[in-house]
Amino acid sequence: MRFDDDAGLDASEVQDLRGSGGGGGGIGGRVALGGGGLGVVGLIIYFVLSQLGGVTTGGSGLSGGLGSVGSGQQVDNSKLSSECKTGADANKNHDCAIVAIVNSVQDYWTQQFARSGSTYRKAPTKFFNGGVRTGCGSATSDTGPFYCPADSDVYIDLSFFNELKTRFGAQGGLFTEAYVLAHEYGHHVQNLLGTSRKGTGTGPTSGSVRLELQADCYAGVWGNHASTTPTESGKPLITDVTQDDINSALDTASRIGDDYIQENLGGGQVDRSKFTHGTSAQRKKWFTTGFQTGDPARCDTFGTNNLG
Repeated sequence: MRFDDDAGLDASEVQDLRGSGGGGGGIGGRVALGGGGLGVVGLIIYFVLSQLGGVTTGGSGLSGGLGSVGSGQQVDNSKLSSECKTGADANKNHDCAIVAIVNSVQDYWTQQFARSGSTYRKAPTKFFNGGVRTGCGSATSDTGPFYCPADSDVYIDLSFFNELKTRFGAQGGLFTEAYVLAHEYGHHVQNLLGTSRKGTGTGPTSGSVRLELQADCYAGVWGNHASTTPTESGKPLITDVTQDDINSALDTASRIGDDYIQENLGGGQVDRSKFTHGTSAQRKKWFTTGFQTGDPARCDTFGTNNLG
């Protein structure tokens, strides 16, 4: 995946909290889920923690045992604004590439909502290091990238992408990162449409699984349109999406299914009653459905008995 050198970037869609302080440290206790917080986030690292007994449900938002989390964090976009102006910058600077991906995803949904006669409300992606305070509570980078419906923001510590390769054995690559971000923006779309409230429970046919598979499908839909969606400057940011790009996304999807996580990174046993995101095969299926059709209407995981 490459970006059009001449296409403009909008760095304001990313908010950089990395220089504003903030804590780190691993998870020193348990993360409490509930209150509309992490029920609809990416939670890739959360899979591992839940299978190892490091996560419990209940409470409100995120709390407890999170180490030193930054307070009074301030956005400083001066570096991104000065360095990330065009697609040429995205082709040589990783931070700018993430800006470009966020721009492309949000441009697609802005235009798709408009075609449907409604209005898409843009949400920033917030870069942080170590720890961050959100409308859903406090979190560390151990949580993985996530979407917080309480403040409608996407949060990510960019070191997570190394975790995908080193801990999960994923191929990695820029389109893998685009898949992860597009999945989180899929949750934002669900929040805007009111679908998020359906994402409850655990188990293979639970609302939680259906919500996550739909977000995978939405990510695939964006991938289908990525090279044809114009930005506000009138030119698509992304020049092409190759089969290798799709293969890398599917490779990642195969490594973040509930069954794969439980068997390979958890206790070795698959417990379907604890499923929250779907199997590896399901995640691949729904991303592929979105990518092949390019139609959000084909992502109705709540209206089918056949999740794959």
